[in-house]
Formats: sequence, structure tokens, C-alpha cells
Amino acid sequence: MSKLKGLLLTEGMHGMISQTEGLAKGLDLDFIHEKIELNNLWNFFPPKITPVKSFIFKNKLDQHFNIIISCGRKSVIPSIYLKNKYKNKIINIHIQDPKVSIENFDFIVVPEHDNLKGENVISTKGAIHYLTKDELVLSQNYLKSKIDAKKKIVAFIIGGPNKYYSYDESLLDNIFLKIKKNFIQNNYQAIIIPSMRTPKKIIEKARNYFDKNQIVISNIDKNAYLSSLQLADHIVITCDSTSMISEAALTGKPIYVAQMPTKKNNQRFRDFFKLFESLNIIKNLEASVEEWNYQKLDETKRVSSYIKEKINKYDFS
Repeated sequence: MSKLKGLLLTEGMHGMISQTEGLAKGLDLDFIHEKIELNNLWNFFPPKITPVKSFIFKNKLDQHFNIIISCGRKSVIPSIYLKNKYKNKIINIHIQDPKVSIENFDFIVVPEHDNLKGENVISTKGAIHYLTKDELVLSQNYLKSKIDAKKKIVAFIIGGPNKYYSYDESLLDNIFLKIKKNFIQNNYQAIIIPSMRTPKKIIEKARNYFDKNQIVISNIDKNAYLSSLQLADHIVITCDSTSMISEAALTGKPIYVAQMPTKKNNQRFRDFFKLFESLNIIKNLEASVEEWNYQKLDETKRVSSYIKEKINKYDFS
């Protein structure tokens, strides 16, 4: 039996790509990505007051597909438009709260802290993602030749500014100092990994701050990211990315969150941190290093297994 075809709709950000691709892989789809671009002023209108018309988006979505997986505000209208056009010939799945009626989608996948309820809503602990245990193991050797076998490893994953966190340089100095005092001065080697949102000046700042025995990855490198997670004894992640924290929770390793002051109300972030603290997955980065264990979190596998069971009974004709 040939694979079902999937169309992934996102705004092109790492977290969105990770979530849609993770679910597509879990569903064993033959999929393609489409970065959604809206026309003119429609970028500034929320989906709930945007017409469900093709002139809203620039993309020509005429490929043959069975399942749409969308994530992010801009992808909401294209997903609903395609569902209205093809009716029961396709299934549309939205990841995150679409901020419109949930009846527009066959399935909605959202974190528990969004508090969205409905028969077609699947709640997750944190974000689903594209990482798998097998991928982590296969990527281990990518950075292994650079590792000092006599040292423990801390992977420091850096996000970037967003509407909640500004990344003030003095705050970064404080986080860098904690990495140095807590880990490097206690026989750890650091692997510093940037993300798509990490400004180049912050990467350069890290290169200048940490000594030459530490590994600073200058570019976006998925293999380095995966390898660092697999090699690490401890993981530190900046607080702006619930996606990367969720990804790291697949490892079962202690995760420290480097907290920063916020620019605006970050209640959803606080709810996320509270949940992951209750699961014993994360602690705030302070002035000490601890060892702890928790059950590895693989929500992508759980969610995809549930949806796959439903899809197997679906008639696409």
C-alpha cells in the first residue's frame, strides 16, 4: 500500500517545522513543506476575521494530498480553505490553538497549557516535534571527535528574541557566567548550539566569551544539535523556546531552563514551565548542578499513534 500524501503548512519557523514534520513522520506520510505567505494587509488580521478565500495567501496549493498538517496563525486560513474545497477527500490537522472554531478541523493538537477542549482536540504535554530516539543515537558521532573524553558534557541551546523576551546583553552575560561557573569550572565541556532565531551577534558573543576548549557551533546545524543532545550529561536551554525544551525532554536528561525577564505577559510560558517542573523534567538555571531522572517524553509517538488509528478507518473517496 502506498503512503498517504501530506501537505505541511507553516510560517517557516523551527518550532512549527519541527511539530508538523514530527507528526507527518509519525503518521508515515510522504510529505512536502509549504511556507505560507499572506497577501498585503492580511498579515495583520487575525484568522477569526479573515475571509476563507484563496486571494488571502500567495501560495498555489494545487498538489495532490490526503492530509494537511498546519501550524501557526498564517496557516489557519489556507487549511480551512482546502478543507472546504476538498471536503471529506482530505483530513486537516492543526497544531496549536487556531483561534477560530475547532469545527474547521478534523483534529487539533495543542499543549495542555492552552486549555483548549473539544472532541477533536488532542492535548499534549509540551510541544510535539520531529526528533526521534533513533535519530539522536545515529547523530551521536557527529561531534564526538571534538569531545574531551575526560570531561562531562553540557549542551547549551540558545534561542532568540521574540515578543516575550528581548535578549538583553547583560542578561546573556549572566547566563554565560552561570554556564562557566556551574559547569565549565567543574570539569564540563560545553557545546553551544544556536537556533534559527539566534542573532549572529549572540553567536559571536559566545565565541568571544567561552575559551577554545568549548565547542561553539556558528551556523544552523541540525546534526550538531542532535549530537549535542545525545552526548550531553546536562542540557541548558533558554526560556524563550518551549519547542526546544520539549525536544530535549525526549532524552530523559536533566534540563536547566535559563530564565529571563519578560516584555509582556507570558502566562502560557509560565504554565508550560509549571507542568514540566511537576513532571520533574526541568529546573531553573541557578548556582548549582544536580542529577535527576524523569520518564522520557515522547508525545509525538503517542499522538501520531492515536491519529493513525483514526485515519486507518477513514474513507478518502
